[in-house]
Amino acid sequence: MPTRPTTLRALTGAALLPLALVTPAWGSPAAAPAPKAEDPATLCAVAGTLRGDHGQHALVSLCAGSGTPQFAVSAPASCGRAGTRVRYSCRTNGTWSAKRSGKTLAGGPLPGSGDYPGPGTYDITATVRVRSAPAGVDLTGQVRATLTLTAPKAPPTHAITVDRTTLRRNSTTTLVYTVRRDSAEGDGSARFGLIGESASGVRIATSDARCVNPLVGKYPAKTRLPYSLDCALTELQPGHPEQVKVRVTVGATCSTVVSKLGYWMPNGQALYTGGMLEGPELTCS
Repeated sequence: MPTRPTTLRALTGAALLPLALVTPAWGSPAAAPAPKAEDPATLCAVAGTLRGDHGQHALVSLCAGSGTPQFAVSAPASCGRAGTRVRYSCRTNGTWSAKRSGKTLAGGPLPGSGDYPGPGTYDITATVRVRSAPAGVDLTGQVRATLTLTAPKAPPTHAITVDRTTLRRNSTTTLVYTVRRDSAEGDGSARFGLIGESASGVRIATSDARCVNPLVGKYPAKTRLPYSLDCALTELQPGHPEQVKVRVTVGATCSTVVSKLGYWMPNGQALYTGGMLEGPELTCS
């Protein structure tokens, strides 16, 4: 029939048209998957063995956590005494410091934590005391381990700035603190605190209704700390920082003033979901 070839040609052309518009799957590379954030983890390494004069021994490890804002360091140990079958539990405490490329980045009491400095190879040194239960082992010494952490440093979610950082003795200085939330995570609530050196006589005051000098003592005591200030911020949003104006009065004795921010990072009904941020330190001359 004269119309059949025409019909076949029309069908063939219609079938080829969508094929021409579709790029074959094998013709372009697959998109690289987005990098996955590393899960929080603890890395441990044997750091040394402490020995006593009467067969006591303690094998000490140093551990560091990564993948969270905190750089948590601990020193678990196994201990014993020659000639006895007693199964000891070991308790450790002491101090630690962590260096990266020769620079000290964190340290403090053991166990303890600081801000996670980010990925890298850390030389961790600790002075450790190991005591056993039941009694029988009591050893003190220095141990060292090298740990390579790979978790990226989490981007900051909040920030604190101040318009000046120097106080002068025998004067009152007015300062403006700015508190920001830069992350879509979390909510608008935070507690902003300032504290000076208690024995210096420094006084911190404000007319901001969101702030109070902390109340101390047993009810019905009305004593408040003049060298400390506590502010409840509730409207922190990305693009909408909060400002707090304070007056710091320093007498003949100088005092530094430190600041900090406690904030929520809600995760359902989980309990420990907050964070603590260190603010700028005011010096005095």
